[in-house]
Amino acid sequence: MRKDIVSIGGASGFWGDSVTGPMQLVASGRIDFLVFDYLAELTMSLLASARVKDPALGYATDFVSVAMRAVLKEAMAKNIRIIANAGGVNPRGCAAALQTLADELGVQVRIAVVEGDDVLPLLPALRDEGVRELQSGQPLPDKVVSANAYLGALPIKAALDAGAQVVITGRCVDSAVTLGALMHSFGWAADDYDILAAGSLAGHILECGCQGAGGLHTDWEDVPDWAHSGYPVAECRADGSFTVTKPAGTGGLVTPATVGEQLLYEIGDPASYVLPDVVCDFTQVTMVQDGEHRVEVRGARGRAPTPDYKVSATYADGYRASGQLTVVGFDADRKALRTAEAILERTRGLFRKLGLPDYSATHIETLGSAFLFGPHQPAAPRFESVMWLAVSHSNKQALELFAREIAPAATSWAPGTTGAGGRPHVAPSIKQFALLLDKGRVQPRVTLLGGEATDVSVAIGGAPLELESVPDAHLPSALPTGATRTVPLIELAYARSGDKGDTSNVGVIARRAEDLPLLRAQLTEEAVASHLAHVVKGRVTRYELPGIHAMNFVCEQALGGGGMASLRNDALGKGMAQVLLAMPVRVPADHP
Repeated sequence: MRKDIVSIGGASGFWGDSVTGPMQLVASGRIDFLVFDYLAELTMSLLASARVKDPALGYATDFVSVAMRAVLKEAMAKNIRIIANAGGVNPRGCAAALQTLADELGVQVRIAVVEGDDVLPLLPALRDEGVRELQSGQPLPDKVVSANAYLGALPIKAALDAGAQVVITGRCVDSAVTLGALMHSFGWAADDYDILAAGSLAGHILECGCQGAGGLHTDWEDVPDWAHSGYPVAECRADGSFTVTKPAGTGGLVTPATVGEQLLYEIGDPASYVLPDVVCDFTQVTMVQDGEHRVEVRGARGRAPTPDYKVSATYADGYRASGQLTVVGFDADRKALRTAEAILERTRGLFRKLGLPDYSATHIETLGSAFLFGPHQPAAPRFESVMWLAVSHSNKQALELFAREIAPAATSWAPGTTGAGGRPHVAPSIKQFALLLDKGRVQPRVTLLGGEATDVSVAIGGAPLELESVPDAHLPSALPTGATRTVPLIELAYARSGDKGDTSNVGVIARRAEDLPLLRAQLTEEAVASHLAHVVKGRVTRYELPGIHAMNFVCEQALGGGGMASLRNDALGKGMAQVLLAMPVRVPADHP
């Protein structure tokens, strides 16, 4: 018998999230499914490297040793099913470790494994076919560490349909762990695209842990009890609508603003958010406060999926290292900058003597000086600064030499130098290579431990159904008239930022719906590009979400190459929204 409401708790946003998430969600007694998201692109490369060293590894070990040890017994007793992409590059190894733990705890559990995302065996053929990277157009590198297709929800649904109580996957899109649970629970069809888009949105709200319940909120001082922050729960209905909430008695904050910030997080074009099961349109989504810490979400639409999977490959490209020193006293920033320049000059001289080539890249920041704010940073002198010096090189020996030359600065140059903190670690420089792969070349499989593998049929997709979009011309813009004053954007808006490769995604929500025309008139693509020009080197595109009176700015070539390639301290663009919130805007003199 199907339930009217299925409750799903988002227990983890990344590998390393707090164990308090699964513990509080299971203890709440109000969820049917517990879902975990562990896999970033960098995580996949780290797991691939771990499996090379030990074939039994290659999965998120904390899922078994920490999270499941803490909650598996109670979850099974409460009939809570668990879905996690903790399998990484070794889902069977993760499942075997979980079965060992279950035996130790005396818990009977049916575990299923989803496989088929590993496409490394296809790379020789793809290389012969001349495959190119999606953004840069570069050819497929030689030293590929991992290559995984982002699978969708259908294999997860199939595992649950087969009776699994725990489903462990490798790479899948983050929201699929939620959508698979809903397709199983409500019997949603694979071609009911509006419903699938709604379920995907629920998964998107849950996929980043506390971010769906007040984490990283613009008005951070309004969010109570950080030490016990609540993890989000989506109470989902068969029609696709859902309510976001959190366990009673926990910290955090659930409002249209906090949930809206998470909706905007890293979605690119909100009218075409491409997932394996559906292309989502979130432009008409609405959010309404429906009680304390309860937000009702409706209005997602969808169309047929594309015929391709996105594949995230990672490859080794030399080595990287970063060093830090704290400098205090007068002219701290200038002393820190000169120290970094001296280290580079000295080590380059040593490279020449040893016959080593120059660095492939270098990057200097003075942390604490508001580097990310560029020309918008305060001009007042600072009495403490942290030198950040990050470098990359094709030769490991060169960076080991670099690592030895950080600490000597403490006795060589600037007065007030301290905080060396040990010799920097030299690590392989792992970069991402994204490509598209025809779904017909990938075969997802589901295996219940102790049973046979079953292939899962996935619709190849095709030409997407055209949906009516909301063009800029149909949305009002209005510059203030009469007497005006200047305020920072943060007085009128909330904002959240994140990354997709070298692209920064900055979502902006008007605090009051009536201020959206004023913001649209001033936050043009050109104005935002100008404000962020010191860090954004490519195009800025604005997208509209009138349903939550918001805009989404997609800023290209914004992160120094992006996550794994970037040498910046903020390689993932987490601070980009904060920079935009400092942008001056004009408001009527009597604006509240």
